[in-house]
Amino acid sequence: MTDTPVVALTGARQTGKTTLVRELARSRFGSNYLSLDDGATLAAAAEDPVAFAGQDATTLIIDEVQKAPALLPAIKVAVDADRRPGRFMLTGSANPLVLPQVSESLAGRMEILTLRPFSQGELAGRRDGLIDRLMADTFEAPACDEVDAADLLARVLRGGYPEAITRGSQRRRDAWFASYVTAILQRDVRDLAHVEGLSQMPRLLSLLAARSGALVNRAELSRVMGIPYTTLVRYLALLEATFLYEPLPAWAGNPSKRLTRSPKAFLCDSGLTAYLLGVAADRVGPANGSRGALVESFVVSELRKQASWADTDVTLWHFRSGRQEVDVVIEDRRGRVVGIEVKAGATLGRNDVRGLRSLADAAGKRFLRGVLLYAGSEVLPFGPDITALPISALWSEG
Repeated sequence: MTDTPVVALTGARQTGKTTLVRELARSRFGSNYLSLDDGATLAAAAEDPVAFAGQDATTLIIDEVQKAPALLPAIKVAVDADRRPGRFMLTGSANPLVLPQVSESLAGRMEILTLRPFSQGELAGRRDGLIDRLMADTFEAPACDEVDAADLLARVLRGGYPEAITRGSQRRRDAWFASYVTAILQRDVRDLAHVEGLSQMPRLLSLLAARSGALVNRAELSRVMGIPYTTLVRYLALLEATFLYEPLPAWAGNPSKRLTRSPKAFLCDSGLTAYLLGVAADRVGPANGSRGALVESFVVSELRKQASWADTDVTLWHFRSGRQEVDVVIEDRRGRVVGIEVKAGATLGRNDVRGLRSLADAAGKRFLRGVLLYAGSEVLPFGPDITALPISALWSEG
């Protein structure tokens, strides 16, 4: 807001965007908050977008801007006439990077921020900083909270949506998630697609949840769904645009090979994934294969949240070479990589580091260190460059 004319705050519905910008409107003297969810406000924006964007305000905050695409050229004109920083704050529940009219109209004038569900550190009132610790030249293991298996599972099933975490029971959270998914698929997805026949979307979302952490095979998904390949690709793009589905791309030592390798499937929140799988605390145990997938989903979503505020600019990937794989690869702009392997159990063996060793061989001098995040309570060295940490290291103080 101090150096950019337009700031776009995006993210899935119900992550707290409106609450945040309303607080911003209260704290910035002369700010004006307008929501396009209001019919009269939307009509005014559509009727005369130039006058709407030209209102006299320190910061004009427009909520759900994707509802009035005609506003975007008007905002561009206003900004070109007066490039004062912090002039516009826009929010939207659709990714502007997949909306050509947004990216083209405001290129070079807008910074995009994504608001994700609450992190575990936010819920504990602390700044989670594991990524910055891992990318430091010298690694110091954090002091980790003691978290037993039941507490960890409760965190995974709860997820981070503000409304969901206030629900006192699994049944009430399930009711919220059911309404949430229905609202997004019937409202936001249809608004983006401008068509009606999207009855397959709930089934596709559930199928992606069932394959959380697995490689995405679009041809197979097309066959299983019984829909044309081109339709599947379009549906996946719509789920990404509404922040429900967020695949994790593949890492390779040669950047040109990354585009040809399959990503892994992940939804935006482990609580949402658990709901779609019908998983509850009394229906998942050590022998249930869903536990490992849910814990991995939980870790990936927490790391994505941290990456958005870490001092180190990083990108998240996964790694697979032959039969060896690493759940998450963190790469900084210098090309240095850190591998993270996730284990839902409390015991570890020598075989658990094979994937990290394979990544170290592939990365060579770029390999900084490897980490095993597991459900135990001890910090354990597995050699000079690999350390096992409790999963609670994710929300330790940075």
